[in-house]
Amino acid sequence: MSTFETVLLMLLVVDALALGGLVLIQQGRGADVGAAFGSGSSNTMFGSGGSASFLTKITVWLAIGFFLISFGLAYTAKERAAEVDGFGIPGITGLEVEEVLPEEQLTPQDEGVDSDVPEI
Repeated sequence: MSTFETVLLMLLVVDALALGGLVLIQQGRGADVGAAFGSGSSNTMFGSGGSASFLTKITVWLAIGFFLISFGLAYTAKERAAEVDGFGIPGITGLEVEEVLPEEQLTPQDEGVDSDVPEI
């Protein structure tokens, strides 16, 4: 694995852990429903319609980073597949494989053995 791929993979893991942690610690929009029915701290049913909090903004940037890093890893995987294409590995480029079988060599022990397998 190249150094670039390793760095991208480490960044992706850190980003995913941070993103998961931030999502778990944020308060949901429906958590202030009780405030709409009598406590007077909110004028709407699902909380105030003010600007997004700092945690929300960080979550958005981490999500964007997650997708960009994922696209970078996909690009490196595509480039690695293109390198393998030059080696002539069957199944990757759709090239037909020539089947080369050695000549069948029977030992003297095999000649007198009866088999249940029908001959073709």
